[in-house]
Amino acid sequence: MPSYAQLHSLSNFSFLQSASHPGELVQHAHDMGYEAIAITDECSLAGVVKAHVAATQSGIRLIIGSSFRLVEGLHLVVLVTDILAYRELSGLISMARRRSAKGRYQLHLRDLDFRLRHSLLIWLADPHHPALLTWGEHLSKRFKGRCWIGVERRLQGGESRDWPLLQELSGRFALPLVACPQIHMHVRERKPLLDVLTAIRYNCRVQDLGCRAPVNAEAVIKSLPVLQHRYSPELLAQTRVIAARCHFSLSELKYEYPAELVPQGYTPSSYLRYLVASGAKRRWPDGVPTKVQATIERELALIDELHYVYYFLTVEDLVRFARSRGILCQGRGSAANSVVCYCLFITEVSPDLINMLFERFISRERNEPPDIDVDFEHSRREEVIQYIYTKYGRRRAALAATVITYRSRSALRDVAKALGIDPLDQQAISAPMLLDLMQQIRGFPRHLSQHVGGFIIASKQISDLAPVENAAMPDRTLIQWDKEDIETLGLLKVDVLALGMLSAIRKSLECVSSYLFKNIGIEDIPKNDSNTYAMLARGDSLGVFQVESRAQMSMLPRLKPACFYDLVIQIAIVRPGPIQGDMVHPYLRRRQGKEQVTYPSDEIRAVLEPTLGIPIFQEQAIRLSMVAAGFSGGEADQLRRAMANWGKNGNLLVFEQKLVAGMLARGYTREYADRLFTQIKGFGGYGFPEAHSASFALLCYVSAWLKCHHPAAFYCALLNSQPMGFYSPSQLVQDAVRHGIQVLPVDVQHSAVEHALVVEEGVSPPRTLRLGLLLVKGLSADCAQRIALARAAGPFISATDLVRRASVGKRDLELLASADALSSLAGHRHQARWDASGVEPMRPLLDSP
Repeated sequence: MPSYAQLHSLSNFSFLQSASHPGELVQHAHDMGYEAIAITDECSLAGVVKAHVAATQSGIRLIIGSSFRLVEGLHLVVLVTDILAYRELSGLISMARRRSAKGRYQLHLRDLDFRLRHSLLIWLADPHHPALLTWGEHLSKRFKGRCWIGVERRLQGGESRDWPLLQELSGRFALPLVACPQIHMHVRERKPLLDVLTAIRYNCRVQDLGCRAPVNAEAVIKSLPVLQHRYSPELLAQTRVIAARCHFSLSELKYEYPAELVPQGYTPSSYLRYLVASGAKRRWPDGVPTKVQATIERELALIDELHYVYYFLTVEDLVRFARSRGILCQGRGSAANSVVCYCLFITEVSPDLINMLFERFISRERNEPPDIDVDFEHSRREEVIQYIYTKYGRRRAALAATVITYRSRSALRDVAKALGIDPLDQQAISAPMLLDLMQQIRGFPRHLSQHVGGFIIASKQISDLAPVENAAMPDRTLIQWDKEDIETLGLLKVDVLALGMLSAIRKSLECVSSYLFKNIGIEDIPKNDSNTYAMLARGDSLGVFQVESRAQMSMLPRLKPACFYDLVIQIAIVRPGPIQGDMVHPYLRRRQGKEQVTYPSDEIRAVLEPTLGIPIFQEQAIRLSMVAAGFSGGEADQLRRAMANWGKNGNLLVFEQKLVAGMLARGYTREYADRLFTQIKGFGGYGFPEAHSASFALLCYVSAWLKCHHPAAFYCALLNSQPMGFYSPSQLVQDAVRHGIQVLPVDVQHSAVEHALVVEEGVSPPRTLRLGLLLVKGLSADCAQRIALARAAGPFISATDLVRRASVGKRDLELLASADALSSLAGHRHQARWDASGVEPMRPLLDSP
């Protein structure tokens, strides 16, 4: 049987049009003996990276392509021959998507004329369309030698009648015929799922699909003998002709970061060294310690060797912009293991605070790009995002995508609706077919959404790398690849994330600065304040970053943090990983002196002494595998990856034998080796890197100090930074009152739009807080602003005068009345609760036009 190339396959990234994952299509094509397979999702390349991975693993050749339904009515498949053709196709998809709303596209025949100079086309012609000859003439002229007419045999009525028409069309315009069956699933057993997906797409029941439903299960990957029976040797041979011209692979993509960040007279490496040296002088005014300088040199050498210099310069530029605007920001995650990041003011974790493990961040053996997560104030992150778009333009910067997939609840809802079953009918839900369909659809992509803040920034237009489309949010564009795809291809992503506590801290410090009459920054907050730690040791941490949950509040009096490193442990230990690894209780017993701290060797003491012999952080697990079991750096990193994925693929268990054997060979007992592996396995339940916990501990301490010493400013800032944290405004107000803060109610005569401190002479720090107008549920921001402006415009005689001056409508007036915000104007200041209909003095206001 001669070889064959499948040229038109839709994966489930042609959302709700296919019943198979890209990898399933690729693997099954390989199993059937195909020479190549093309993944041609509709106006999309969202699934090609996953197909690329599967093709690399199986050995089959992958052809990159996409299919389109043009405005004029043509149905075309575009296949990529080389990198120039890939850029053409990616740009074409981007143009079609960008001119339409999210989830849609618009493409005209004329768009193809000058945009596809290297790609191949397959025309899935409708022999009965009135414009058939016009299109045939156009395609034969514009795409001479690069266009075929696709022939599909799906055992549907009319195929025999259409065959002579296609032959005539081919001969008239010299467009060769090629076998081009359209694939929507890799096996026939997925046909019921395909029907359900089709019903979901059309928002109807399966039984109501009518002619929209697939008429049979022929849109499936077929065996070579079946293909030989369906298509002539000439049609099959043309698939190999086309495949031979398509030799592009995604591994050819080369990613370059913007070069304009380097000033004239510098190389990228020399400029990074200059920035790091300047930052080091600011971090250590009395001189950089010798050990730290050696670490800096080692890190810079590796950054330069692995070609990550531009990445660090790009992140540093964003952080420098934010700080120049007074926007609080801080890097976290594994990046806090880097002294270079500390010197660039990307992170705030000093090497004096933790035992940094740079290899957790960047490793030569790992061959994986670094990932720097930077948190910005959630109320001002948009300024940073728009700075990126302004600096690089939408042609060069876009957000990564997030693939929204079906989970149990959404699968049940949509499948039950498609089958016409009540999702609350437990008997119907238990039916095997429904459960089987739910199981199949789980994990299927539903649509693309925007990543929370992961930006891809390119030196040239980003559509040369991946297609760009509009996000649902205005002024947002995203590429069609998710984080996993980006990591697979080694692209570098800058994470511009939002953190509410940074907004609250900045607003708190502004309040404090206003009544102390001097600028107070985070750097001015005293270190190791005993009163702050005493407050935390009592469990008084409502509103404090990272330690405000009930579980953390319960742990604080038991752990009794008394220094910064105690906070690092406190934040990390109340996590599923340490709990499942049975680390919490042994650590507490040792901390309380109820259990002796012992170390089986000096090597293990060096790793575990900061945590009393209990491995609490990911970095400790990595170090232990190296010093106690003889793992290489690369093997230790593989262990770290396995810990991160434990519960998803179970790869962690393959390390058990090597770890235990390595420890036994070095004289450790089997009991200790088994216990250590159990603890390491616990990290699969979500354990923290030490550097990440230290980054959060810094903000934990700052927010705790503000609550301890400036509670009114702290609560005012928290309320003005909502929504964030665990607690509602009502709970925050109650906690403020418990701490002796007088909280004045919302009042149109006194309240600003936001909550504000009431500064009283002789009282410092202030102990009174006035709630703002925006606390009134349902009141529009515009109305609150008008009231504040009307009150500031000058004195008023009556309530009617004020609300009329502010043009307050009846609905907003009723909202204000029900919240007691009008009581001072109505003469009912001391009335506890009333509504608009029950207070006669307010009747004239409510009835007035």
